Amino acid sequence: MTTRATTDTTGAPEVHRVERQKSTEAKSAYKTTELIVYVLAVLGVLIASMIVDQSFGADPAWRYVTYLTVGYMISRGLAKAGSRQPYRD
Repeated sequence: MTTRATTDTTGAPEVHRVERQKSTEAKSAYKTTELIVYVLAVLGVLIASMIVDQSFGADPAWRYVTYLTVGYMISRGLAKAGSRQPYRD
């Protein structure tokens, strides 16, 4: 059985490797204004539920917080699906 040296490329196909640029899906969550707006909206709903009389209690407040959370997750999903940022170590 014979083997050829690794420096001998006679008859071997030439392989070209393309350097792929790494990228992230989207900006980190803490870098977006979406997170700030989400946190302020949640705080606003919870503070309003504490201040207002019994007409707006804890149940509707947490329901609205849930709606805000679902909306935030959908918006982050759309952001990740449609944009790319360069990856920097």
